[in-house]
Amino acid sequence: MTTTEWITDIALILIVFRQLREGRLDHKTFLIPLGIVAFVAYSYLDTLPTGGNDLVLIGALMGAGAVLGVAGGVYTRIRTVGEHALIKAGAVSAILWVVGMGARMGFQLWVEHGGGADDVARFSLAHHITSQDAWVTAFVLMAVTEVVTRVATIFLRSRAVTAPRAVPAYEHSA
Repeated sequence: MTTTEWITDIALILIVFRQLREGRLDHKTFLIPLGIVAFVAYSYLDTLPTGGNDLVLIGALMGAGAVLGVAGGVYTRIRTVGEHALIKAGAVSAILWVVGMGARMGFQLWVEHGGGADDVARFSLAHHITSQDAWVTAFVLMAVTEVVTRVATIFLRSRAVTAPRAVPAYEHSA
């Protein structure tokens, strides 16, 4: 793994640890993780491999990322105090985030340094995955999907929590 890969992976993991302490929900909550994955996508996504079962692999890992992201967003507490929305990642949210980000890091380390390259090559051959690029694309898009769905879930939930409540007509007449 390159230094840049270590930094981006660790930065993505630290985002949730920062949210273990309750803090104000603001633009940084959304922009920092989206900025990091935009940088990663820009750096690693050159083409979309479509040969063999490449798209199946990519779709499966994006699906896993979506499940982890939505679940992580659901298990993040959002509440209002006065005019401010507050956010706090729960234990489940943090575990899901670390599992998703850590699995990608672990896979990459296993392939590069743990002797997994031959196993991945055999798996790829047996399942008609055409290149290493398919694996890179699949894992990058898994991370992007996890971040985007988590952020989107938190955004939608925060709008529901901070939306002005309609006051029933009978409360006005009292």
